[in-house]
Amino acid sequence: MRDGAALSVTVVLLVLTNLLNNRWLHAWGLLTAVVVVIVLLGIAYWAGDGARSGARGGAELAGLAPESVPRGTRWALAVIGIVAAVYLVGALFPPTRGLFADQRTDTLAGGQVAYRVLVEVPLGTVLLEETAFRGVLYGLLLRLRGVYWATGVSSLLFGLWHILPSLHLNTDKPVLGSLFGHSVLGAVLADAGAVLFTAASGVVFCELRRRSGSVLAPMGLHWATNALGYVAAYALGAAT
Repeated sequence: MRDGAALSVTVVLLVLTNLLNNRWLHAWGLLTAVVVVIVLLGIAYWAGDGARSGARGGAELAGLAPESVPRGTRWALAVIGIVAAVYLVGALFPPTRGLFADQRTDTLAGGQVAYRVLVEVPLGTVLLEETAFRGVLYGLLLRLRGVYWATGVSSLLFGLWHILPSLHLNTDKPVLGSLFGHSVLGAVLADAGAVLFTAASGVVFCELRRRSGSVLAPMGLHWATNALGYVAAYALGAAT
């Protein structure tokens, strides 16, 4: 009963958070993320009481058990290094360089890019989404249904989470605009592609949590793919 109720509350909370961030209070997204993370950890604490008791059970459920931190940190640093190397090769290789073009960074100054990389992405995106989808949701589903359900359901919800923020992706990313066009149908296709891609990414993130035993590993990969993408787009834009 406790796990089922906690799962239901978590899903409802994330639906409301998605609407707040993308429709109602977009400018307050960073504050919303921090508050929601605190609430999610409170849900984990409450649900964790049924497994072991208090903070200990909640930390294990959310993938934040103290003994998992060193291993999770090593995994995070390793995947950050891999992503950085891949992005560097992709940015230097002419056929793939265009994939980094993003109109959302065209008008940003260096300080604004740094803010996104060091504050907005880690706190407003990575901390929130990983605590939610690879932390509390994954932990609850793992206890209720096992690893396959935990991976599948949390990844599906992670994909659906990106419907609203991906509505204008075909205009923000020139390479997607050339692929899908700028019509309503093109926007729908680009959005659907983003949902499928992020759902597949969610499977990778879940597997990182399972193998490392820590939510820090998917946090590292998530930050690297988002933040280093901004860095690459800005650097290439400044060089042209």
